[in-house]
Amino acid sequence: MADLPKMMDEILANGKVDSRELDILRQALYADGRIDRKEADFLVELHKRVQRSSNAFQQFFYKAIRDHILADGAINAEETTWLRQMLFADGKIDEREKKFLRELRGEAQQVSPEFEALCAECLVEKTAGPHTKQAGRG
Repeated sequence: MADLPKMMDEILANGKVDSRELDILRQALYADGRIDRKEADFLVELHKRVQRSSNAFQQFFYKAIRDHILADGAINAEETTWLRQMLFADGKIDEREKKFLRELRGEAQQVSPEFEALCAECLVEKTAGPHTKQAGRG
């Protein structure tokens, strides 16, 4: 396994993830064909700390986290707790994070009630009134 703390320091030295560093990340983190929890935690920390985030890094980040969460096709309660901590790290859910939740919900073969509750909490429309139809599972 790659030396993640050293990799973090090297990437954060210039405050951004350039294409060379993205290639290194991809090779190191997918060396065994999957993203484990330690690697996912590393990516979340890197994502929080990088000063200038490129579109390519954003795409890589969300793909890697999706690969980690959906490794077995299901999203359980523990994974939902981890996702909640990741998504609310900055105290809010932005549009990219909402899109990510919708993608997870669409790709998961099975989701826990906790994940459904997270989606309901994060994906509510601000203009929804008391007579709005509730969305079904999807």
